Order: sequence, then C-alpha cells, then structure tokens
Amino acid sequence: MNQENTTVVATLYKFVRLPDYCELQAPLLSFCQEQSIKGTILLATEGINGTIAGSRTAIDQVLAFLRHDSRLVDLEHKESYTHIPPFRRMKVRLKREIVTLGIPEVDPNQRVGKYVSPQEWNALLLDPNVTVVDTRNDYEVSIGTFKRARNPHTHIFREFPDYVSKNLHPDKNQKIALFCTGGIRCEKASSYLLSQGFQEVYHLKGGILKYLEEVTGEESLWEGECFVFDDRGVVNPQGTMEEC
Repeated sequence: MNQENTTVVATLYKFVRLPDYCELQAPLLSFCQEQSIKGTILLATEGINGTIAGSRTAIDQVLAFLRHDSRLVDLEHKESYTHIPPFRRMKVRLKREIVTLGIPEVDPNQRVGKYVSPQEWNALLLDPNVTVVDTRNDYEVSIGTFKRARNPHTHIFREFPDYVSKNLHPDKNQKIALFCTGGIRCEKASSYLLSQGFQEVYHLKGGILKYLEEVTGEESLWEGECFVFDDRGVVNPQGTMEEC
C-alpha cells in the first residue's frame, strides 16, 4: 500500500507491573487527543494493551510518550495501514485485566511459555508431536487460522480454561504451541497452561499479525484472513495488510 495519506494502525501490549495505572489514564488520554489519535488503550495493574490509529507523526509521538516511562521503554508494537480511519474516538480505559481470563493468580509477569519467532513458527506447525491451539474465539477462527490448528470453539477468552480441562492433559499433550491475533491472549494462555502442569508450552511472538508481516508467499501456512477489532473487520495475509 502507498503509505502517503494513509492512517497508521498500531497495536501494542506489554505485561508489566503498573500499580499506578489509574494515575496514567488522564495524561495518556490528553496526549493522544492532542495528537488527534483515535482508538482504545487498556490499563491495568498487569500492564497495557491497545490499538490506536493516526498519522505517522502522531503514532510516533504517542509511542515515544509511552516509552518515556522506564517500565515501557521496550514496548513493542505492530503496524498496518488503511485508507479508512478505523476508529471514531479515543478511549483510555481502566481494567482489572488487559485481557480477561478471570483467574487473577495467572500472572504473565511471573511466568510465560517460550516465545517463538514468526520465522521459527512453521517448524512447530509441521511437527506432529506438537499440539497447536488457536486461543482466539470461534468467530475469529472461522475467518482464518493456521493449518492443523485446533479450534477451542470458545465465545470469550474466559472459556479457555474449561476447554483446557476437557481437551488437554499434560501427559498426552507434552508440547503445546499457542497463537492469537497480536500475542497477548496466547501469552496469558501459556501462563495458565504452565500453572496447570504443562511443561513445554510455546507461543507465537507478535501473534498472527507479526507472522503475516514477516512470513509471506508460499512459505506462509496461514489460511484465510485475520479478524481485527476495529472498523476494518479483517486484514488480508499480505505484508502491508491492507483493509479488505
């Protein structure tokens, strides 16, 4: 996509201790509004999660503002581009969790599975000894997923523990690989599996969006499109990820 006169869409998250998250809300919202940024950012004691959209300059300024906090200095983000602004207003919300599993003792700040880069992900998908699980919800999976991935048929992420208890066991599923849209759900899911006694748990670093950005053409094992939570609805599996 020609990036001139386009809106930059940035997705970001980080599990990090933010005990003062309530105090961060007002200045962050004010700064985003000053830059004419639109989207939603969630703040909780366990970290930050959001998707924002705006001009190239505005996105860079907001990311710099966030990384000025020493706890977010290594905050990673992913980008795509659209000709149609995907959000109507800016919101910074305070939450109990930045992705809701409903089990407070599951803490990705303490323990998570092994990160797998997009370039290494195909090896896990092709390994018959690895159980590959899509941690997204059923309507997202129906639009597109990886070859050989299991669909938990969940409607909300809170249902994932029930899926695990009924379908997975540490003795039978000794190697598990998890993935999701941007990396946040599968990171928390990996923490949950480790708390349940699973020993070898992997998750796709940067999620599907990063994979589609870096693994293209015949090398890609992705099938279909990827659902996103904004007005675009889905993104296609091309490197620039234009709106569909």
